[in-house]
Amino acid sequence: MKTYLKITAVAAMIWVIPMAFLGEVSVQPILHETIRNLYWHVTMWFAMFILLLASVVHGIAYLRHNNPIRDEKSLALTQVALLYGGIGIVTGMIWARFTWDTFWTKDPQLNGAAITILAYLAYMVLRASIPDARKRAEISAVYGIFAFVLMVVLIVVLPRMQDVDSLHPGKGGNPGFGNYKDLKNDMRLVFYPAILAWTLLGFWLANLSFRIQHLNRTSHAQH
Repeated sequence: MKTYLKITAVAAMIWVIPMAFLGEVSVQPILHETIRNLYWHVTMWFAMFILLLASVVHGIAYLRHNNPIRDEKSLALTQVALLYGGIGIVTGMIWARFTWDTFWTKDPQLNGAAITILAYLAYMVLRASIPDARKRAEISAVYGIFAFVLMVVLIVVLPRMQDVDSLHPGKGGNPGFGNYKDLKNDMRLVFYPAILAWTLLGFWLANLSFRIQHLNRTSHAQH
């Protein structure tokens, strides 16, 4: 990962973290001060989507060229995305506790997120169960593509098609985030850099994971 991207990630974090706790926010009905979780929960899921999309790209590249490095990069990106997804689930549950008065509801987006995490956990189990490296990479690449499509359907498409109560933007009759006219510009100045920060940090972590896996593979090959 390029040095300037690492510097950008650190600089964005230095800006985002204190502003997330101390910056001025638009207090919305029901949400009140919990809207600060927007900087953590929502941005984490944005970053997870981007990381998983990059994982799919590397998976497709592997299917075309059979380059094991592509498979290793796809795996590393998926691992970090799973970490982000787990944090997103936990922060979402905490948010739900203070807004819906329960850690979990029948909101289809919540259930879709849970199924998505389970699908990618199954991806990790699948990889661990296949001893042949080439077959493991091929099956993982195909599975990764279908898992990503499933995620888009469950989290993005289906929740918008169902007439259910929801606090998620764009669902249950709520406007999308970009349509909140009373949302202070100060929040947008933190929200978008937060997406950038978590995304770049994710790629940084994935790069470190890839390098460790690559060193282990080459070391075993030499022995």
